[in-house]
Amino acid sequence: MQRIGFTAFPGFQLMNCAAIAVFEFANRAMGEPVYDVRLLSETGGAIRSSAGVSVATEPFDDAKFDTLIVGGSVEVESAPPGLIEFVRLSLARSRGVASICTGAFILAEAGLLDGRRATTHWYHAGALQAQYPKVKVDQDRIFIVDGPVWTSAGMTAGIDLALAMVENDLGTDIARDVARNLVVYHRRAGGQSQFSAPLELEPKSDRIQSALTYARRNLDTPLTVGQLAEAAHLSPRQFSRAFRAETGQSPAKAIENLRLEAARLMMEQSRHPIDVIARQTGFADRDRMRRAFLRAFGQPPQAIRRNARAKATG
Repeated sequence: MQRIGFTAFPGFQLMNCAAIAVFEFANRAMGEPVYDVRLLSETGGAIRSSAGVSVATEPFDDAKFDTLIVGGSVEVESAPPGLIEFVRLSLARSRGVASICTGAFILAEAGLLDGRRATTHWYHAGALQAQYPKVKVDQDRIFIVDGPVWTSAGMTAGIDLALAMVENDLGTDIARDVARNLVVYHRRAGGQSQFSAPLELEPKSDRIQSALTYARRNLDTPLTVGQLAEAAHLSPRQFSRAFRAETGQSPAKAIENLRLEAARLMMEQSRHPIDVIARQTGFADRDRMRRAFLRAFGQPPQAIRRNARAKATG
């Protein structure tokens, strides 16, 4: 049985604990206890999260864990010295050490990220790099594995990290079964971007949201303003004006961004030929898609695919 230690401290973000469910459902999928998860803290007892909900913890001791996972907090603050020391010693005692979200700052303070590639929530990535210059921060990854040290982006990315651990331990079928039971995507690749074109758009009205939903479902078609306006139940003129007012982009620019995101994800996560991806995402041909990739990412599609695979296995 593998022992998983999950550290908590006053003010930790409760969402980080969602990763624990991955190990719970892995046990269910296996029909036997494969993982033994323990919540740990410096003092033991009830530890209050930033949401005001407390969790029961066991105090730090000399017990060995196969994997120690360090959660983060909403705001980056100085971690308790006892926690830093416990984490510093953990790499010698554990098979691996991981962080979720701003837990990367705790690993960095403990010296575990020096010379390693790491990620954290995109909002705090710049601060992590500035505060710990020896760390090779990549702010646009879901999670990164560098030797025995794993780091993930914010909040729900901890689920992706835990699913990757289960896949390493128990295989793809079990990890897929766990993801299915948790009703989450199996699993986002470590090299996948943290950013999302639909989130960047953030339309305010249901009508514009309906048009974007229609667009995402029909990326393989030309998608004219007339079609989008019809999906939004507006005239083309009303639609164009409302779309720009709510998203800050023209419909044409927004559709290109949606095509780019879909194509990039397919390049990162599938083995489909470039011609197929170009057709399925509405670029019509590989040359047009290549030019769009160069404008948006500064790299051709093939480089995006190579980088994603290298980072996922690195």
